[in-house]
Amino acid sequence: MSTPAKVRRTVEEHRAAVTALLAGCSPGTEEVPVAAAAGRVLAEDVVAAVGLPVFTNSAMDGYAARWSDVGAATDGAPVRLPVAEDVPAGRTDVPALAPGTVHRIMTGAPVPDGADVVVPVEATDGGTDRVTITSSPAAGSFLRHAGEDIAAGSLALPAGTVLGPAQLGLAASVGRASVVVRRRPRVLVLSTGSELVAPGEPLRPGQIHESNSLVLAAAVDAAGGEARTLHFVPDDVDQFLSTVRGALADADLLITSGGVSMGAYEVVKDALGALGTVQFLAVAMQPGGPQGAGTVDGVPVVTLPGNPVSSFVSFEVFVRPALRAALGVPRPDRPRLPARLAGPLTSPAGRRQFLRGRLDGGTVELVGGAGSHLVASLARSDVLVVVPEEVTELPAGSEVEVVLVGGGER
Repeated sequence: MSTPAKVRRTVEEHRAAVTALLAGCSPGTEEVPVAAAAGRVLAEDVVAAVGLPVFTNSAMDGYAARWSDVGAATDGAPVRLPVAEDVPAGRTDVPALAPGTVHRIMTGAPVPDGADVVVPVEATDGGTDRVTITSSPAAGSFLRHAGEDIAAGSLALPAGTVLGPAQLGLAASVGRASVVVRRRPRVLVLSTGSELVAPGEPLRPGQIHESNSLVLAAAVDAAGGEARTLHFVPDDVDQFLSTVRGALADADLLITSGGVSMGAYEVVKDALGALGTVQFLAVAMQPGGPQGAGTVDGVPVVTLPGNPVSSFVSFEVFVRPALRAALGVPRPDRPRLPARLAGPLTSPAGRRQFLRGRLDGGTVELVGGAGSHLVASLARSDVLVVVPEEVTELPAGSEVEVVLVGGGER
C-alpha cells in the first residue's frame, strides 16, 4: 500500500506535468474523407488546387455588358440593347460578348469575355430578346473575380486547424476529397468505487448512480479524443491492477476518477502507487486537490478525484488543454474573459478556486456553492470563475476572470 503523498503543487506546475506527459503520446495521423472529418485536427496543410472563385462569375441576376455600352443609361435616356445569350449557372460554353449586345446572366454564372459590368435586373425591364436599361452601376460592379478569395496554389488551411463546418466547406471548395488529420487519441476512462451503480438500477443504502465515466467520456470526445469506458472495476488492488493492465493494450491515455484521496480504501492510489511510476500529490486548488499523474506499462495515466465537480474541473484545468495540445491544436485553452461579479464571494487562502457561474453579458452570477458534490449547479453553469490563491473575498462588482466551458441551456 502506498504512502500518502506529501508533494504539493501549484496549478501551473501540475498542468505543466500533465501536458509534458501527454506530449509524448502523439497518436499519429490518418487520411479521412472530407465528409467524415468534422471536428478533426489537420495534420498537414491544405493547399488550394484551384482558386476561389474558380472563374469570374456574376454576383447578381441581371445582364453582363460592356460598360462603354451601358454606362450612360438613365431613366430619361435609357439604353436598349439586344440580348444575345442566356447564361445560367452551370453553363460551360459561354461565348464572348460582342460589342453592342448583352447576355442575360444568373447569379454564379460565368461572366463572358468582353463583359466588365453586370447590370442588376432591377435596373432594367427584364427583357429577354431586347432589354431596356434605365441605370448602370460603376464599371466592374457585381463581378466576382477568379481567385479573389484565394489563389490557386496558396495555403487554404494550415496544419493544426480544427475542422468545423466552414473549414470543411473550404477544403471541399478547393478540390480536396480527403484530408490528413491527427488520429483521435484512444482514451480509457475508468471510474472507481464500490458504491457505484449503473444509472437506472435500483439503489441500496449507501449506493449512488455512476456518472463520472459518462461525463469524462463525453468531455474526451468533445476535446477531440476517442473515449472508451471501463465500468465497475472491483475495489481490490490486485483485481484492479489486472483489469486495468488488460485494457491498456490499445489505449493512448488512461483517465481515472476516484480512489486518490488520503483516506483508506483508495484503490487507485494503492494499486498504481505501488508501481512507482505514478505520483500522487495535492494541488493548491478547490475543488480538485488530490491528483496524480504518471504511466502504467508505458501508457500515460492521469488520476482525478472522485467527487463529480472535482473530476470535471480537474479535467478542464489539466487534461483537456493537454489533450488538445497533443493533437496539435495551436490554441488548446478554453476562451477566457473578464466579467463583473453579480454578488460577493469568499475563497480559502492559498488555493485557487474554480467556482461555477452563469455569464450574462459582462456579469457573472455564481451558481450553487463551492461544494464538489453539487452536480445540479454544475449542469446549470456555463463558466468557471477563477479566484486566485491570494484572494479571500471580493465584493459585488469586482472584476474576475471566467473560463467559458459551455453548460446547460437556460
